[in-house]
Amino acid sequence: MSGFDIQKKHEGDTVVLQLKGYLDAHTAPQLESALQECLAKKEYKIIANFSQLSYISSAGLGVFMGFIEEVRKNGGDIKLCCMNAKIYRIFDLLGFPTLYEILDTEEEDREKFNSNSV
Repeated sequence: MSGFDIQKKHEGDTVVLQLKGYLDAHTAPQLESALQECLAKKEYKIIANFSQLSYISSAGLGVFMGFIEEVRKNGGDIKLCCMNAKIYRIFDLLGFPTLYEILDTEEEDREKFNSNSV
């Protein structure tokens, strides 16, 4: 099993969480902490970049579900990008594309934030 890492960067009023490695029950608390930190700092425009993520379990998916309501309640959103086909299939099977915008690039997600009032 590989590890998991999150790199956080700011691009204007948007926060990008670069996910890397394996996101499972053991590593999901790291993602949870990163999202809690965003909320504590009132950072509600969040992009999760999956380009370096090689695995996600239901625990990882659950973290996203656990935060989306509060983020949207505060006028923000969590947008997802750069998923490989294997990861996208998992999200698609569970109906995530109806709940989240999943785009190809960070730039597309940023443009969506800038074009919406979110």
